[in-house]
Amino acid sequence: MEANQDFLQRSEQFWGYVRIISEKVGYTDRLTRIIKSYSEEEILTALVKEDISIDKDLLEDVLNYLEYRTNILNNHVRNSLMNLKDARTIFYQLKKIYDAESFTSKLPYNKQKEEKRDYAYLTGIINILTEQHLREFAHTHGLEYEKDITFDDDPNVLSYLKDSARKIQGAFSRRFDGAYPSTINPIVVWEIKEYYYTTTFGSRIADGVFETQLDGHEINKLSHLKEGDIKHIYFIDSYPCWWEQGKSYLCRIIDMLHMGLVDEVIFGKEVFNRWTVLLDEFNKSESLKSKE
Repeated sequence: MEANQDFLQRSEQFWGYVRIISEKVGYTDRLTRIIKSYSEEEILTALVKEDISIDKDLLEDVLNYLEYRTNILNNHVRNSLMNLKDARTIFYQLKKIYDAESFTSKLPYNKQKEEKRDYAYLTGIINILTEQHLREFAHTHGLEYEKDITFDDDPNVLSYLKDSARKIQGAFSRRFDGAYPSTINPIVVWEIKEYYYTTTFGSRIADGVFETQLDGHEINKLSHLKEGDIKHIYFIDSYPCWWEQGKSYLCRIIDMLHMGLVDEVIFGKEVFNRWTVLLDEFNKSESLKSKE
């Protein structure tokens, strides 16, 4: 999901009000247990209680954004998230293609034990779809996959930027879950948060959201060191984890997207239509760069 252009480039003051109002008024409706809609009256009541004032124009802008956030989460994101059964079924369907075509990208296992031990489904889905699309692109354009075009499906090193004199211009603090075309001068890096077996929304998941925000600040800071911004994609999935337990963090993720700390958030099933569109854009960008 891309950010809504109507709510980009807002001030720190705007986001300050969004955060405080969300905290004081609440993220969810206690009766319906969906993301709540906000009224001007309840916002003003909450702000007066905290001895906070707000200009009328800013209040209207914040209200419009909060209503957008409510609608996109309740009517789109909610329906995009997969559960364990969905993700497992789709992964094993794609794995048949992976095996038949002798794909080489890694299919890592999750960190569960005993009967829950299996492939990391979302990561596997992303890797298979990425390799499939890049192989098709290579074939169409007379290229050789893994020689002329490839991606890093399981980076175990830090991504960094290097100039034509082979000097490092900057490096990232954390390892990402994927990079294209590689971890050196990447066009795009991505993170994957899949929690199909999670039974409680704990601090580890919350910390992961905040780490992504910090990554976003770092990527924005270092992007100017290379030609073209480095894209930052955030994949998340698990209906029980995010929707049933982590709605407030879904709100924060939508905020993070519109603050420009990630370029896209891909929720669950969105990977099957949106990811290949993005890959085409990245391929075009890389092809144009290689011709220069």
